Amino acid sequence: MQKISTRKGLTALSPIIVLLTVYLAGSIMAGDFYKIPITVAFLVASAYAVAVTRKSSLSERIESFSRGVANTSILYMIWIFVLAGAFASLAKAMGAVDATVSLTLSLIPGKFLPAGIFIATCFISLSIGTSVGTIVALTPVVTALAAEMNCDVAWLAAIVVGGAFFGDNLSFISDTTIAATQTQGCSMSSKFRTNLKLVTPAAFVTLLIYTFSGNGIENASVEQIGFLESLKCIPYIIVIVCALAGMNVLLVLVTGIVIAACMGLAYGTIDGIAVFTEMGNGITGMSELIMVTMLAGGLLEIVRINGGIDYIIQVVTKRVKSKRTAELAITMLTALANVCTANNTIAILTVGNISRNISQEFGIEPRRSASLMDTTSCFVQGVIPYGAQLLMASGLSRISPLEIIPHLYYPMLIGGMVLLSIIIKRKTA
Repeated sequence: MQKISTRKGLTALSPIIVLLTVYLAGSIMAGDFYKIPITVAFLVASAYAVAVTRKSSLSERIESFSRGVANTSILYMIWIFVLAGAFASLAKAMGAVDATVSLTLSLIPGKFLPAGIFIATCFISLSIGTSVGTIVALTPVVTALAAEMNCDVAWLAAIVVGGAFFGDNLSFISDTTIAATQTQGCSMSSKFRTNLKLVTPAAFVTLLIYTFSGNGIENASVEQIGFLESLKCIPYIIVIVCALAGMNVLLVLVTGIVIAACMGLAYGTIDGIAVFTEMGNGITGMSELIMVTMLAGGLLEIVRINGGIDYIIQVVTKRVKSKRTAELAITMLTALANVCTANNTIAILTVGNISRNISQEFGIEPRRSASLMDTTSCFVQGVIPYGAQLLMASGLSRISPLEIIPHLYYPMLIGGMVLLSIIIKRKTA
């Protein structure tokens, strides 16, 4: 890898600094998370990224930016957003949300609702191995629950996001697990055992927080629904069951849309025209999210081609002199790569080889390095406001990502556990 000067490296990374300054600092100064639209923050940062890129013509820079926008993983996420918006709007219009909320509130006492949501989300995400799929399935339901229970919607949405990363981090079929174990050369079972020891305390503490924080929630007065009305929950049940069966998330959403449309027509809650109208409304509601995803893809591609990620690797690895600093380097490389790519799987693949070399040089077991990379990537992906998971949760619940972040107890706790395990040199037997 060619050595990158400090000036060039910082210039390559500066678009991310501009993005965070405009969005985070601007929102904090304004005292309102809605004053600075995230699309505008990305537009400003993207224009800046193209402007500071040197040694190429303007058309070549725009072409590089567009190549990032057209990345297959970016387009795949956009398809998910489009179908998720259509399904969420259609399911709400045909009565699935109201029926699911009524049934949930009739079965679970209010004070146990936060803990119950967390446990259910952890189980589903562990089973399907995807945080995005879990968030798509559960966020519309908890958003409606928040309204019925007079709870903060950002709080309940954060419970879903946190539980979604539990499975993303531990599941055998998670793409982050596959990427981490393959790049580090260890078995999934050994990485799972190491990971479990690392995140179990965080999950337990999070569950305690939700158990006791639910004491102030009183049961909502919900009318008991009959058997026929309760069947309106089927679209959500079908989505969860299909996801648990390992079906592709796009096919899961298409199945949910078809079931919701058929049931809405059968119940008479929507007509043939309304099916298309509601789907269109749902897709339109995702337009900001789609634009942010596209702009992020282009911005982060510019950062990459300018050497931003290579500079991070160069700086971090230069100071590795012991096993502890080697583990810290693996953690920092993964975290910074994740900040620069907004994708935890890509972050792991980006620094996987260099992390494996560091591990071999300083005697770090492959399962340990895989666990550090996977857990760190889930922590960072869980708290960056422009990550797909937070964007999806905020889009479906119609709130700002910044409102969700303060309530993300589980992602923050697993980040703390990673650092603590390095500091006390925890054995990974």
